[in-house]
Amino acid sequence: MFDHDLYPTTFHMGYYEGDDLVCILTCMQENHGKLPKSAYRLRGMATAPEGRRKGYAAQLLGAAMEHLRSQLHIEYLWFNARVIAFPFYEALGFEYMSDEFDIPGIGPHREMFKML
Repeated sequence: MFDHDLYPTTFHMGYYEGDDLVCILTCMQENHGKLPKSAYRLRGMATAPEGRRKGYAAQLLGAAMEHLRSQLHIEYLWFNARVIAFPFYEALGFEYMSDEFDIPGIGPHREMFKML
């Protein structure tokens, strides 16, 4: 649990397979200095091992982007992506906006974004 989880502009979404929650994400309102427009940040996303490679994460992220675009009128979504997840986000049309950097204790990342 993080402080921003309780902000009124933060939202959480989940993907269920039957009664089982298999994928979650959190988005929080946060602009990025490289793109001076209204933005949200994908703050966290996780999929249970039994839900991986089934397209659930892509569907959930698609639903979040649609909500941001149509309901909140947000212009782009950005986040820090782990190296292992680059192909997943690239396939969904996200672009890089930084060189690789290390988050201590977590590993290498790059900032990514997508205009909505």
